Amino acid sequence: MVDETEKDAAGLGINPPSLPSVSEDFEVWQENWDIVLMFLRMQTQWNVTMGGYVGLKYETLRWFCELYSIEDAQAMLEGIQVMEAAALGALNRDG
Repeated sequence: MVDETEKDAAGLGINPPSLPSVSEDFEVWQENWDIVLMFLRMQTQWNVTMGGYVGLKYETLRWFCELYSIEDAQAMLEGIQVMEAAALGALNRDG
């Protein structure tokens, strides 16, 4: 399948933000692994407005914590918020 997102966006007059590509492997410390997995599970759970990405839907995080039997939901939220802040900086970057 060919990704024609940029062509389709141009046809609609939309200029989507370009995100940096990650082509290198990176290490995740063991104590952060569950947080990274949860962040990836939450990848479609962003609140978005006309101004851009606002943040993750925490009500979904709560449900995921129950679903995946996360014992320390507070620590998970705090870890997710660190990743969320970094992601928001990249997602809402101009140009």
